[in-house]
Amino acid sequence: MAEKIIIIGSGPAGLSAAVYAAREGFEPLVIAGSAGGGQLELTTVVENFPAFPEGIMGPELVSKMKTQAEKFGTRFVYDDLSDIDISSRPFKAVAGGRSYEAESIIIATGAKAKTLGIESENNFIGRGVSTCGTCDGPFFKNKNVIVVGGGDTAMEDANFITKFAESVTIVHRRNEFKASKIMQEKIFSNSKIKIMWDSEIIEILGAEKVNAVKLRNTKSGEITQMAIDGVFIAIGHSPNTEVFRGKFKLDEAGYLVTSEEVLTETEGIYVAGDVSDKVYRQAVTASASGVKCALRAREYLLDLNYRKEREGKN
Repeated sequence: MAEKIIIIGSGPAGLSAAVYAAREGFEPLVIAGSAGGGQLELTTVVENFPAFPEGIMGPELVSKMKTQAEKFGTRFVYDDLSDIDISSRPFKAVAGGRSYEAESIIIATGAKAKTLGIESENNFIGRGVSTCGTCDGPFFKNKNVIVVGGGDTAMEDANFITKFAESVTIVHRRNEFKASKIMQEKIFSNSKIKIMWDSEIIEILGAEKVNAVKLRNTKSGEITQMAIDGVFIAIGHSPNTEVFRGKFKLDEAGYLVTSEEVLTETEGIYVAGDVSDKVYRQAVTASASGVKCALRAREYLLDLNYRKEREGKN
């Protein structure tokens, strides 16, 4: 028998959808992925999620959401989605070598931050290295930090972090930014921001936390070392949409394209969180979109059941 709702993804978007769908009695099945939890699993203290005034560790927040979803009847499969078939109904999702059928699907596979690709950055995630300026900027009060990147995200992060940090140095591997003109003007007029052109980080140094970086000049090859308290990597995100290519509409960056925030072109399939959101990328906004998907799925399933009853009577 087909599931009423399958949710693909187990970050705040997927888990919030699960809580709402489960409370409606749909007993959703969550294809959580082999890792599970999304980007919050790599986050330390979360201070901007409502109801946690003292902050909460990212993995703990995920765990509480999961427990709440299970309380109402959500089930979890910890396998990665390998295929999806939306050509006929019920829809089919394949994970862990097994095929699951569903009347409705909520896609909440999220996105992953692009990184520098150097081994040392992984050693300091949550200990001075961050991929979210708006999330972690407040932890660097009166500190000296680096923001890596040259686009709008890097400019926005740098400006935001100056509210807390003593200084912000933007490290960019080229000699000009690709950010919009207005964003560049904000950077150039901010006295707290310095710019290192034609430079790239080749190693992040520290003991318990980041305390320095090694930099290479992309033109001369000269290597220097700079004392620093934190490194914010702002070079973009990659949505987890590989398995959806050719089956759903994607934009030029690979994000799922939606209408009315959460709708796809296929009735009964909805999208929540960072897999379609390249603007906000916050746990709370992902959570909200998961709720919207669950409510849309509820409406769809009730209508579908009504139609089936009408057809049965005729």
